[in-house]
Amino acid sequence: MVDITQVSSLTDFQRNAKEHIDRLKQTGNPEVLTVNGQAEVVVQSAEAYQELLVDAELSRSLRVIRKSIEDARAGKVKPARAFLESLAAKHGIVLGK
Repeated sequence: MVDITQVSSLTDFQRNAKEHIDRLKQTGNPEVLTVNGQAEVVVQSAEAYQELLVDAELSRSLRVIRKSIEDARAGKVKPARAFLESLAAKHGIVLGK
């Protein structure tokens, strides 16, 4: 989990954007921006965001794989060959052996 310890006001971010952006790029850590003392948005470098997207996609893929394994162990799936044969038969396609 990312530890979001850097909190700044939106006004300060606007006034000192270059310094904030330099820090974001240097550390890779996100920053919470507040408006009237309330957290409103999180900003981060493009590189850190891309890494987050890659990690999220990997996490989704792992969830799908884990679910597929559970389904296979529970007998909820059909062997690929059997599926393809039923699909081919439904559409009048002859499969090679």
